[in-house]
Amino acid sequence: MASPAVSVSMQILAPGWTKPSRPSVSACGGFTLLELLVVLVIVGVMLGAITLNLDPSQTQLQQDAQRIAQLMQLARDEAIVRNQPIAFESDTMGYRFLVQQEHGWVALTDDALLRERQYRVTPIRLWLDASAAKEAPLRIVFGREPVDKAFTLTLATHQSQVSIRADGIGNFDTH
Repeated sequence: MASPAVSVSMQILAPGWTKPSRPSVSACGGFTLLELLVVLVIVGVMLGAITLNLDPSQTQLQQDAQRIAQLMQLARDEAIVRNQPIAFESDTMGYRFLVQQEHGWVALTDDALLRERQYRVTPIRLWLDASAAKEAPLRIVFGREPVDKAFTLTLATHQSQVSIRADGIGNFDTH
């Protein structure tokens, strides 16, 4: 019976030749996997700390401004569809949308989206464009026309401020 052939390779060095040595890890100049993981953990902890230290009132004010910008766009579209002026009215504590009826302005109470809401951070100072902050309720009217006047509405607290810009043709964005 024949036995299976086993191949063995051996390194044969010629006289005077030495086996080449592998460079040491420190001579390569690279980073080990453990070093890279430690750096990633440190960066992750730092990002988490920065995220936790963000001012929650600034984030809430920004969210309120984004919501108002979307609702203003909806109110503008509603005014065109209904063929009735719709107004955004705000004071230092909250805001609401009104529709103009025969006997005056009436709050939209039956509309789930354009209902009255409170600001998350109060009190809020409001002003249009470059005018001074107003204490009385501020009102912006959206008419039946698809093109309206451009404006900038600024919401501010004692720590931060956010602006809502309307271009007059239905686009609202926050800055």
